[in-house]
Amino acid sequence: MSWGTELWVLKQVVYLSYITRNLEDQFDSLDKHTQWGIDFLERYAKFVKERIEIEQNYAKQLRNLVKKYCPKRSSKDEEPRFTSCIAFFNILNELNDYAGQREVVAEEMAHRVYGELMRYAHDLKTERKMHLQEGRKAQQYLDMCWKQMDNSKKKFERECREAEKAQQSYERLDNDTNATKADVEKAKQQLNLRTHMADENKNEYAAQLQNFNGEQHKHFYVVIPQIYKQLQEMDERRTIKLSECYRGFADSERKVIPIISKCLEGMILAAKSVDERRDSQMVVDSFKSGFEPPGDFPFEDYSQHIYRTISDGTISASKQEIGKVDAKTTVGKAKGKLWLFGKKPKGPALEDFSHLPPEQRRKKLQQRIDELNRELQKESDQKEALNKMKDVYEKNPQMGDPGSLQPKLAETMNNIDRLRMEIHKNEAWLSEVEGKTGGRGDRRHSSDINHLVTQGRESPEGSYTDDANQEVRGPPQQHGHHSEFDDEFEDDDPLPAIGHCKAIYPFDGHNEGTLAMKEGEVLYIIEEDKGDGWTRARRQNGEEGYVPTSYIDVTLEKNSKGS
Repeated sequence: MSWGTELWVLKQVVYLSYITRNLEDQFDSLDKHTQWGIDFLERYAKFVKERIEIEQNYAKQLRNLVKKYCPKRSSKDEEPRFTSCIAFFNILNELNDYAGQREVVAEEMAHRVYGELMRYAHDLKTERKMHLQEGRKAQQYLDMCWKQMDNSKKKFERECREAEKAQQSYERLDNDTNATKADVEKAKQQLNLRTHMADENKNEYAAQLQNFNGEQHKHFYVVIPQIYKQLQEMDERRTIKLSECYRGFADSERKVIPIISKCLEGMILAAKSVDERRDSQMVVDSFKSGFEPPGDFPFEDYSQHIYRTISDGTISASKQEIGKVDAKTTVGKAKGKLWLFGKKPKGPALEDFSHLPPEQRRKKLQQRIDELNRELQKESDQKEALNKMKDVYEKNPQMGDPGSLQPKLAETMNNIDRLRMEIHKNEAWLSEVEGKTGGRGDRRHSSDINHLVTQGRESPEGSYTDDANQEVRGPPQQHGHHSEFDDEFEDDDPLPAIGHCKAIYPFDGHNEGTLAMKEGEVLYIIEEDKGDGWTRARRQNGEEGYVPTSYIDVTLEKNSKGS
């Protein structure tokens, strides 16, 4: 089926004016139809554009929703640990991925559908304009040929009438006896002239008519059908393009369906990962205090004074007073432990976490020790790398100056010393919480130490106090100053030396409880390293303190000389 043959069937039409009018009507109809097709194409492109905006706004709103409900964590302590919280945040992550897929849909539609439609609409307008211009030019050319043929026809008709008049005039003069011979001869010449001009116009009219008939046949059977066919092909391509865009519109979303399904499956897996027993155990671990339940309150017998006699009055009074003192002591200790179930003491957080219950304090200290150990390992690795680089520079001076590494090496050594002291300090507090010996005074190997230290440490105001059962009872003694590294006691005799050491590296010993030393200095060993990286040493002048074990070369002796 072709527009060029089906839309133009006028074999029975006779009048040219009607033919031309019918042709123009058909041409205008096709003009309107092709314009409607382009308008429909642009309307669908506008629909796709609005759909793209909806997808983009939807994805943006989803991302804002995820951002709104995501945790704003300032420290690791605030990270969610409960399975229900972790599942919710996993759902938020999946929803964020889902929003990303909606953005992919929008981008695919914008590139594959909307952009293609706009480019094709521009090309379609250009092609349609060209075909319509060709049709109008063909019609204008046919109209020009018809006008030329019509003018030659009219001129031939006019010359024929003039020749007929000249014929009548000649016959009238020829039959008139009064007419002169000159008049007759003049009328005959005029007749011959008009007859000749009529013959010429006849030939011209015949030629113009033949030309017009040929152009008309070409116009109606070749040119116009070809233009109509091109318009038909253009319109069919527009329809095919719409069909492709319809499929692309659906494929843009169908491509992301597998990924969206994975996002939804991730949400389902997150929901299945919720474990109520694990959450309950986390609650126990988070709020476990480590306190022992309070003991029974003693019975206070206020009726003893009624039945006391003169003979046992003193003893009864003593027993009553003792009972009252013990009761108050017990109540005081019970109150000191019951703060967890009421209001916590107000006050700033302490460095040793002594403001926390024992179990929570132990966990915090252990976390800090782990972090410090990781930092110490990094510094140690950096020190090893600097030493290797220094050796390379010393062997190959052209590669660098070994002295340029000394400031960085000294800084690394100071960081290692600081971290080791921090680890030692926190391990002492951890040992205190776990019921182990916190100070270094109990590590002494002297057999004549008469002073015993308590396993707990004095708690700051507002913190809990260690239980009385954890204390080591001993004879009365003076309380020494509790430093970060050791409980110093005023011993009667100094500790004996168990060996000697030589300093490999210099140590400044700025912190309390440490002993400064120079490279190559020889010191006495009075207490070896217990696994914390520190060794207790003494100078010949009697000054004692702790030095880093990695900074010295230790030689232990069975029978070593004391100070």
